[in-house]
Amino acid sequence: MVTLVVTTMASFLTPFMGSASNVALPAMGRELSMNALSLSWVATSFLLAAAMSLVPLGRIADLYGRRRIFLWGIVLYTLSSLACSLASNAAMLIFSRFMQGIGGAMIFGTATAILISVFPFTERGKVLGINVAAVYTGLSAGPLIGGLLTQHFGWRSIFLFNAVLSLIVLFFTLWKLRDEWAEARGERFDLTGTIIYSLSLFLLMIGFSRLPSTVAFLFIVIGIAGVAAFIKWEIRTPSPLLDVSLFLQNRAFTFSNLAALIHYSATYAVSFLMSLYLQFIKDFSPQVAGGILLAQPVIQAVFSPLIGRLSDRIEPRFLASLGMALTVCGLCLLIFIDARSSLACILAGLSLLGLGFAFFSSPNVNAIMSSVDRKFLSLASGALATMRILGQMFSMGIALLIFALIIGKVQITPLYYPLLLQSMKMAFSILSILCFLGIFASLARGRMRNNGA
Repeated sequence: MVTLVVTTMASFLTPFMGSASNVALPAMGRELSMNALSLSWVATSFLLAAAMSLVPLGRIADLYGRRRIFLWGIVLYTLSSLACSLASNAAMLIFSRFMQGIGGAMIFGTATAILISVFPFTERGKVLGINVAAVYTGLSAGPLIGGLLTQHFGWRSIFLFNAVLSLIVLFFTLWKLRDEWAEARGERFDLTGTIIYSLSLFLLMIGFSRLPSTVAFLFIVIGIAGVAAFIKWEIRTPSPLLDVSLFLQNRAFTFSNLAALIHYSATYAVSFLMSLYLQFIKDFSPQVAGGILLAQPVIQAVFSPLIGRLSDRIEPRFLASLGMALTVCGLCLLIFIDARSSLACILAGLSLLGLGFAFFSSPNVNAIMSSVDRKFLSLASGALATMRILGQMFSMGIALLIFALIIGKVQITPLYYPLLLQSMKMAFSILSILCFLGIFASLARGRMRNNGA
């Protein structure tokens, strides 16, 4: 139970920080004289660092101990949060967020693996559902608490508040979490593979962030070539960073990760698009818009533990595939919203998305973590988190590419509202199709009920 409490508190930290800091971006921009591009890097630098380091850190945790990496991740996350609160310029803030991303990767790359190491197979869905609910609670609380802190104490107070929460988690970890798990101890660490992997993801994510420029496509092509070189190297090396056989020979692991990548790609940009819609088209205040957007994560937080417990008795692929189908319905409903759409219609779309996420996330995590040997648990956790972050970047890449092609590099004024609506409809249409295809990836994972131990 102590392990569940500690890992659940840690799982709350990073999503809370992400959603809370987004509310404070305008205040950061005004104080540090940051333009739109540099402001976008406040969020992107965190995602970039996490994506580059998740799998290598997951492997290190399997080799040297998950508790150790988890503990040092909290330390780094706390120190980088303090550094963010003290940032005197944009460069220092972005660098501190980058370091915070590495610390975050050390936390959520091991937390799930620690849970799986402690709890028996028959209880995995239940504890993973609680853990996922903590993530969605963080997403829900972030805008509310972040907005209050920014309004009354300034944007730096968000990072200070996060540092205090991190210290509490650190205290309980040192006090109560005593066991260590390192089933791959004694095996070699693949430094060459780590370099190829990290550079490839760096180029891919930089490319997606710069679409649709020619340089962006060049970065993406080189990044894809790097991924191909990484796979070739991993097949040949005796001690791989990522055991490619997990993907080549483990159908459940491969298609569950693919389903996660597709689902996050189809959903992450929704809050970005809906925030613009609610504040520009519907003319709601940021506070009211944030309250409306809460519908999705609140439903996710409420239903995730229930669905997680259900995934201990029902095939995860059926629950997760149903979740993706519900997500498709929510996205399709959002295609038809316009300036005259009712609040009930908007809430219905967001609620369907929240329910879809609840049905998808816990069973999908359960399927991934139950499909690998215990010595690969941290690696599997890191791979899943990487799918999530890559999906988030790809989702934003789709939205920003559509905006660049339809609206262009202009400030959004009432003159451009029709183009904004057109962009949203196209984005939701593409995301709906993408998520619909993901249903088949989810179903293709095969039976899971007799695979665990």
